[in-house]
Amino acid sequence: MRVDFYQLSETPVEGALPALAAKMRDAGAKVLVVSADDAQRERISEALWAPKGTFLAHGTAGNADDARQPILLSDSFEATNGAIFVALADGQWHSAAETFERVFLLFDNSNIDDARATWRSLDGRNEVERNYWRQEGKGWVKAA
Repeated sequence: MRVDFYQLSETPVEGALPALAAKMRDAGAKVLVVSADDAQRERISEALWAPKGTFLAHGTAGNADDARQPILLSDSFEATNGAIFVALADGQWHSAAETFERVFLLFDNSNIDDARATWRSLDGRNEVERNYWRQEGKGWVKAA
């Protein structure tokens, strides 16, 4: 399992997630976006409609067409679309994320201490590859 930590300092999740989701889709993966916050999921959905002029097909979990959605927004970890990538949009780590091939933990300064605790909890696990990215300007820089 690969876990990518994304520290948001320039934009909120809904500003950063469309570009990340596009790259996930370019890799051929279906994506589950998890957030316990209904309003946040709605903002993410709106942002996926028009990231720089390109619509990213997506849906909200609980509909008959969940299995067909390349990007599924949900408050649970049930990947009814067959996702192998999960984006933790609310910045909260859940052990259920460990069932996915790749995890994207997006967080800002309000939950940086939780992200650091998660980083430490995954340290030393042979089956886990960790990467840390931070926003700088309009891009991402991989931290050493």
